Amino acid sequence: MLIAGEASGDLHASHLIKWIKEFDPAAEFRFFGGDLMAAEARRKPDLHYDMMNVMGFSEVLRRLPVILSNMHRARTLLRQYRPDALILVDYPGFNLKMARYAHGLGVPVHYFISPKVWAWKEYRVKSIKKYVDHMYSILPFEVPFYKKHGYNVTFVGNPSVQEVAHYMGHLPPKKHFVERQDLDGERPVIALLPGSRRGEIRNNLPLMIEAAKRFPEFQYVVGAAPAIGEKFYREVAQDPGLKLVFGCTPTLLKYSQAAIVTSGTATLETALIGTPQVVVYRANGMAISYRIMEKLLKVKYVSLPNLIAGNEIVPELLVHKCTADSIARELSPLLQPSPRRDFQLQGYRTMQRRLGNAVAAEYAAELIVDSLRES
Repeated sequence: MLIAGEASGDLHASHLIKWIKEFDPAAEFRFFGGDLMAAEARRKPDLHYDMMNVMGFSEVLRRLPVILSNMHRARTLLRQYRPDALILVDYPGFNLKMARYAHGLGVPVHYFISPKVWAWKEYRVKSIKKYVDHMYSILPFEVPFYKKHGYNVTFVGNPSVQEVAHYMGHLPPKKHFVERQDLDGERPVIALLPGSRRGEIRNNLPLMIEAAKRFPEFQYVVGAAPAIGEKFYREVAQDPGLKLVFGCTPTLLKYSQAAIVTSGTATLETALIGTPQVVVYRANGMAISYRIMEKLLKVKYVSLPNLIAGNEIVPELLVHKCTADSIARELSPLLQPSPRRDFQLQGYRTMQRRLGNAVAAEYAAELIVDSLRES
């Protein structure tokens, strides 16, 4: 049984299912997840992640009955299905509760993609040590972090490395991409990646557009999330000429001069593709929210390229520091040959060396199947 609560988790878990089937062709699956997992498992989700995707304190409060219902469904399925393993994919608020419940039932718990306990809510390490039997890390700096807490984890490589490599090997020619997406073939592109959740898009997209408009010689194009409809983007943007592309964000990034990216996994994918970027995260609240966040965060940086490289290779504009003016200021040198652009691209190469080339899903699947055979 697998639980993934958002689009990126659906992608990573689908690869895990594929490789588990390679090592154990008789394996059967039940899951909370999405369409990619369904395609690999050859059955519909027991619950689609669209019903699970919430963020922010206020949204959690509004949807609390739905969240509690989802938890009840997950526990009922686990209790009735009694899988040989429960595999959790990130999504810690929900999944750590399920780890505890599974532990009480005697079901082995495997966690693929660690919660970001090194950034905040470090107290969750206690629950992980108590209820998670095996943790498979996709970020190299997580291994010494957990070791400090007396818990051994296995670094299996980062799934984005293989996913991006696959995309880059199947890119359409730029001319075909431009024509298919009805873009202006004469103007270079600024990619806008406002996030995969409605709250993120609502907070970040208008500022991204306002900043991109400062460079009229460029066209700006939104890499849209698969689960969000076009109508929502247009309502938020209030921009009649807005260009959106669905299902081809890596191609958009590859053929863009630079990108403005909401903090999250997309910053790592942008770096692996090699597109210079400005990382942003606008949230409700002003300077006081930022000061609270600084106290809560246990790390120097928030974006994955900076965390992996151990250096500020991409600019981070967070909360009240994220304005159209500041985005445009950081974006400007990345749109042309400059020392800032060269520094960022060199930092990307350092980051890639640290990630290595291991196939994360394959390695984790092999370890999971081996552990079940041993038991």
